[in-house]
Amino acid sequence: MIIKNLSVKTVIKPLKVLFSTSLGSKEEMMSVLVKITLDNGSYGLGECPTSFVSKLETIEAIKEILTYTKKQIQNKPIEDFEEIVQFLRRRFFMYPMTVSGIEVALFRAYLNVIGIDEYTYWGARLKNLETDITIPFLTDLNAINSWLNYGIKKGFKIFKLKLSGDVIQDILLLSKVNEILNDSTSSHTIRLDGNQGFTEKTFLKLQDIMEKKGYIIQCFEQPLKKNDFSGMKVIKKYSHIPIILDETVFSSCELNRVISENICDGVNIKVAKSGILESKRMIEIAKRHKLKLMIGCMTETMIGLSAGIYLACGTGQFDFVDLDSIYYIRHKRNYGNINLVPPFFFINWA
Repeated sequence: MIIKNLSVKTVIKPLKVLFSTSLGSKEEMMSVLVKITLDNGSYGLGECPTSFVSKLETIEAIKEILTYTKKQIQNKPIEDFEEIVQFLRRRFFMYPMTVSGIEVALFRAYLNVIGIDEYTYWGARLKNLETDITIPFLTDLNAINSWLNYGIKKGFKIFKLKLSGDVIQDILLLSKVNEILNDSTSSHTIRLDGNQGFTEKTFLKLQDIMEKKGYIIQCFEQPLKKNDFSGMKVIKKYSHIPIILDETVFSSCELNRVISENICDGVNIKVAKSGILESKRMIEIAKRHKLKLMIGCMTETMIGLSAGIYLACGTGQFDFVDLDSIYYIRHKRNYGNINLVPPFFFINWA
């Protein structure tokens, strides 16, 4: 089948709560949706999100790349989608999420041609998946209380708290979150996400305080700057909390370096940042080296998020699930054969 068209649509949606991390804050999500249409009328959808992590990938930059890509791929066979993706990765290596959105659209169009759905492609192992919900770094305690209560009422048991890197502020926030959860739930799990906000010294100081206070943390995501390999070696040696890397690892090449340096206990794989082909390679590498696996997301609609849901349910390989972006915006309860029943995603499969 031949690729006939690439069309785009900008999506801007207000968030239910201020999304604030050590990298920045925002009140709305912005994405560009990609539609690849084939000559038989079938198509595939993808999503190119914006993020603090990749500041070059603005709406304007994404659209420019999509305009270029449209000219390059028109009238090419969809069966060549892997070669197309490899070309785009080389051409736009500074724009990984944009290429990933294009890749998902191409991949889905290709699956339509060969008659396989995503869930089956990945292995069709799990029919349901429980996600955590993210608690932004907010100094407004009323806002924290309101968002936590929203998550509790929805049935969430796993909470991922964004930290700032300011130890005093972070301990105040963590104490407040613990207090609310202890008063409102019979059992809960807390994960932490530093978003590169810490140094080696501040991380170890925070860990020491948390240990003295008796806080139980399931894992700590990306505490240090993405390129601080020497610092990560130190905290990996002294941390009693599993360290999961996110911004440090976008590709299988970067994952291989992380493994050779022995600086983490696991890796966060996101289709939005790594696409389909690289995510598949990274899962294989991580499992071979016995690393923990987290599946994550950006601030995406279900068009992008569903790729991560199918990947996680299909492979059944993930230890930690962080696919909560849909709960930050208004959404429907169903998307294709995915049902949203917080905190679960259910796959309707005969």
